[in-house]
Formats: sequence, structure tokens, C-alpha cells
Amino acid sequence: MGQALNKDHFSPAEHTEYRKRIQQQLGELKTVLEQPGFSDGPASIGAELELYITDKQGLPAPLNEQLLELMQHPLLTEELNRFNLEINLSPVSAAGTPFQALQSELLPILSKLKQKAASVDSEIVAIGILPTLDSTHLQRDFMTDRARYRALTNELAALRGEPFLVDINGQDSLKMGCDEVTLEGANTSFQVHLKVPAEAFARYYNAAQLSTPLVLAVAGNSPTFLGQRLWQETRIALFKQSIDARHPGLTQWRQPARVTFGHGWLRDSAWELFAENVALYRPLLPYLSEENTPFAELCLHQGTVWSWNRPVFEPRHGGHLRIEYRTLPAGPSVVDMMANAALAIGLTIALADEIPQLLPKIPFPYAEFNFYRAAQKGLDANILWPQSPQHSLRESAVVDVIGKLLPAAARGLQVLNVDSSEIDRLMSVIEQRLSRKITGASWQLECLQSHLSSCDKQKALHRMLSDYKERCASGQPVSQWR
Repeated sequence: MGQALNKDHFSPAEHTEYRKRIQQQLGELKTVLEQPGFSDGPASIGAELELYITDKQGLPAPLNEQLLELMQHPLLTEELNRFNLEINLSPVSAAGTPFQALQSELLPILSKLKQKAASVDSEIVAIGILPTLDSTHLQRDFMTDRARYRALTNELAALRGEPFLVDINGQDSLKMGCDEVTLEGANTSFQVHLKVPAEAFARYYNAAQLSTPLVLAVAGNSPTFLGQRLWQETRIALFKQSIDARHPGLTQWRQPARVTFGHGWLRDSAWELFAENVALYRPLLPYLSEENTPFAELCLHQGTVWSWNRPVFEPRHGGHLRIEYRTLPAGPSVVDMMANAALAIGLTIALADEIPQLLPKIPFPYAEFNFYRAAQKGLDANILWPQSPQHSLRESAVVDVIGKLLPAAARGLQVLNVDSSEIDRLMSVIEQRLSRKITGASWQLECLQSHLSSCDKQKALHRMLSDYKERCASGQPVSQWR
């Protein structure tokens, strides 16, 4: 989806040619992935951070184009909504201190971005969903005026044929319709990439899927939307519903959603996931590469199916495969985000070798169940987790499961040759969240509740956001904010 497009409407002939190309490229991809040693070599880690721009009152400020012009930074790019920006960090070797390396690149960019934002009376905040959003900020005039966003809006709206429906229930409830894809842009995330060998991709990917609910539960930072207190990680429900172009009434069977946790455990190779996306999902942006860039159409199609853990094929520079972890929210602090990334990657590596023994104990629908329970309840969730020995499925408190697996996550990072000091520093951040039972989401809700005792909800949301920004600026992890 980062690919630049120069048009926002497509002819039937372009649709036909696009389908032909992705089928051809799918066959070529299979040959590439089956090459001995493909994507072998040292692991590397990358990340992308999406941010909100607000005015001094804490309301969304549609200034991304202006800030891009002021910054002139190669790692900074626009996002779907005009009040969002994205920083694409450089990939780093997993050995040594990769998270410190990512942090060292991110902090100066953030510092300069905040200075430029201040020069136009605005501020930058990393948070999963901005608490002060209202429905006026979801209209078309808040969408970034780029061809790919117009094209995405046109195609999804045409498929849906009616407003997108949002129905989320938590402490409060929200039910609404929206005609615009700007609804999706309300979600901001910290997306993490891990390069893995093709031969072992299935084990790593299944391990990522299995452990994602654990990471999500301890990383929640999106508890409100349009003034309502909903899920601990409301992004999970909102993202899925905000671009859901399906028509449930047209068929008797469950149609696949474009935002998905998946359709089953991966059997043999990454190729299955690419083939699945080609077979199940209609192309949204049939943009034909004028230079016939290798795999351009297939990679673009892959970018319009939003798996929470997405396989990424990089065809350049000899090619490699990555797992893109898409569930993590932006914020609260930079060290919190790095700890979330370390936990996700550490658990993936640690559990990969145990996957043959673990998967028979937890059929895929129960892993999906865990994912949504973690998004709803955060650290208060009960999940279904494999036991040893096991003679039936049994619920366990997610905090207990995470606590028992922290040493395994540390061992997984050791396998990647991450320095012990880096591992200890980041795992202690997770340990403190567990012991104090605090996440970005729970902190927001507690802070909001304290303000509600002295003012109405709208003012309380603004005060909570102000408190949040102040504590983020301290650089301290959220477990130390109380």
C-alpha cells in the first residue's frame, strides 16, 4: 500500500490484466521460495510507527503535508488521514542491541518532528486511537489527497454499496455508520518486521500467531473511540469493521474479511498465504506496473489484505521473507513499544521449535478466540492455552501465561544473539506491567475516570490526553506513570 499510484479509477481491461499478472507472479513466487537457502542468513528487524498530529487543544490537526514539507526527511511519509504521519525505521541486525538501534534512530526524528510541529502550533502523539476524535474528523476532507487513498476509497465503497457499520461493545457501546475509509485511519500502530528463512517460515509464522494474543494483552493502548470506552485494544474491532465490504445477507456462508487473524494454521510454506489471498480476495487496486517491476502486482495485492500477522516478500537485493506484526498499537512511550516488539519476536523464536507439539493442543479457532479476548479484556482476559500434559482445553489467566513464558521470550532473543543487557532491560518493562497490572489502555481508562469526577466526558477526555502527552514526554514506561 506504500506504492505510489498515478490514478484512482481502473478500467475492466486493467482488472483483467491485473488478475492475469498476479496469477503468473504467484507461480513465479513458488519457484523463488523453493530455492534452497532462500531468505537464509542473519535475522534483521524493522519497524514503522504511525503518529497523530493534534492542535494545542488536543484535536486532530490536518497538517501532514505541511509537516512533510518542513521535515524533508526520507524516513517520514504521509498516512491515510491528514492528521497522521508514519516513520519508517531502517532495518537493523537482530544481533547485538537491535531495539536500542531502532530507538536511537527514532528519537531524533521524533524530536525534530515535534519541533517542526510546534512551529505550526501543533503537537505529535503516539497513541492507538486519539481520545478526542469525533465524527467530524472522519469526513472525506480529512483524507490525504493522494491517488492511492482515493482509489482505495472508491473501490471499497463500490464493493460495500452502503455505509461501513461499526458496532463495538465494552464499558460503553458504539453503533454507527460511516461512508468514508477515513474511519480506518483512526487506528495508528507500531508495526514490526522480522526477517525469517523460507524453509522455517511456517513454524515461525504459526508461533507468531499463537503468541500474538499474549503480546496484545500486555500492549493495549486504544481503549476509547468517539468518546466511548470500548475494548482495551479497540483498534482490533475498529480496523476490521471500518473497511468491511462484505454483504452477509447475500450468502449462506461466512465470507472472508479483508482484515483477518487468518483461516487456519500454516501447513508448509509462506506461498500458501499468498495463494490464499489471491484466491479469496478480489483485487482492490488493479494498478499495472508500467516498468513491469518483478512481483509489483502481487505485492500490491498482498498490501490490500490486512492480516494481523502478514507475510511480506521482498523481491529486491536477492529477496527475502518477513513476518510483519501488525497488532501492536502506537505508544505509549518509545521504550514500551520496543519492549512489545522484543516480546513478540522473542516468543516467536522460542515457540517455533515447539509448534509441532503445541498445535494439536489448540485448534486454530481457539487461537482466534484468544486474539479477540485479549483485544477486549487486555490483562483481565482468560485464554485457552496448551498445557503439558493436556487432556482437555482449559482457561488460564493471560497474565499467568505471559509471566510463565517471559523466560522463554528471553531465550528466543538469545537465539538471535541479542545482548543480555538489552533483553533484561526490555523484559523488565513487561514484568513491571504484569506485576502492576497496567497497560497504556488501563492507564488511560483510570485517568479518564479520575477526571470524570470533576467534569463532563468531553472535557475529561481532553484532560486525559493532556496527562498522557505529559507522561509520554518523560520517556518513562507506562508502568511507572502512576
